[in-house]
Amino acid sequence: MLTLTSSRQTWAHDWPAGVKLGLLVLFTLILFALPGVTLTALGLALPLALATALGLVGDWLRLLRPLLWVGAVILAWHGFRGTPEPGVIAVLRMVAALGAANLVTMTTRLSDMQAVFLWLARPLSPLVPPARLALAMALMIRFLPVLSLRAEQLSQAWAARSRRRIGWALVFAVTLAALDDAEHVAEALRARGGVG
Repeated sequence: MLTLTSSRQTWAHDWPAGVKLGLLVLFTLILFALPGVTLTALGLALPLALATALGLVGDWLRLLRPLLWVGAVILAWHGFRGTPEPGVIAVLRMVAALGAANLVTMTTRLSDMQAVFLWLARPLSPLVPPARLALAMALMIRFLPVLSLRAEQLSQAWAARSRRRIGWALVFAVTLAALDDAEHVAEALRARGGVG
């Protein structure tokens, strides 16, 4: 089954989902308040050290691979403008924040996260049913590895048929695939009576 949750059990799997999500929010707030490249790099060192301590560093790094081209674009843009330091800080923050988020999803069952989202969405119940918001968040998290796999399959299919690099066409193809998958999920939910 495609999932972001690691099948390898660690001590972090036993922590409550709410605690991990709260620590993630706190870490992200502190990370974006840190000034300078050195302190921001230390912020990145924390999730890396945790991933290593949990024995999940290989999978953790693999999940960060899609950020390589985004980081390269940010660094190139800031280099072109002659402001490399803000670009480096932005990339470090992005990798650290998403790396910490990956650790949470790798060590937390989706049903546990959905329960936290349901609890957090209760104050919005006069506007939107909390179950719908919780389901939307769970589906978003669940579809991340599916979209990653779909992008990899489309890229391999393109490489088998052409010697040219796929480039931006992959973004368009993955977007269409995501919309198609979303339509199938919506049909399945409607067939089962939707969600309260």
